Amino acid sequence: MAFLPEDFDVPTLVAGQRFRIRPITVNDVVKDYDAVMSSRERLWERFGERWGWPAADLTYEQALVDLGWLQKEGQLRRSFTYAVLTSDEERLLGRVHILPPGPGAQADAGVVWWIRSDQAGTPVERELAEFVREWTTATWPFKTVCEPGVDVTWREWDAR
Repeated sequence: MAFLPEDFDVPTLVAGQRFRIRPITVNDVVKDYDAVMSSRERLWERFGERWGWPAADLTYEQALVDLGWLQKEGQLRRSFTYAVLTSDEERLLGRVHILPPGPGAQADAGVVWWIRSDQAGTPVERELAEFVREWTTATWPFKTVCEPGVDVTWREWDAR
């Protein structure tokens, strides 16, 4: 069974009051690298054990390779990664990842998002949390979306 119906038009730009969300590309490497490395400790606590990311010695070159991979995954419609940017797109605030469910998952998709450390606890973070939940269930063709690490533990998500 396909992750998405063939006729589904994948969103290319959506916006909240305080941000814009669009597919991430290799052209975002400088802004993304700044967001990742300025928030590395926080991101490592959340993703490090599972993904080994972001490594302390992450280079621009590796970040470029990673973004190229994420961009290609979206082109192939296997998973989707979005850049969360300020309204003027001058600064990358975080990312949203939309993932296919694992075998036996009790959801149509998984969504993982993060925001840079200097935005933690701000109205931007709260708006993004609400926006992502609504967007992934109202715009995307999913009936149920699970947020690993929030709705279920990563271990439970991986076991599904």
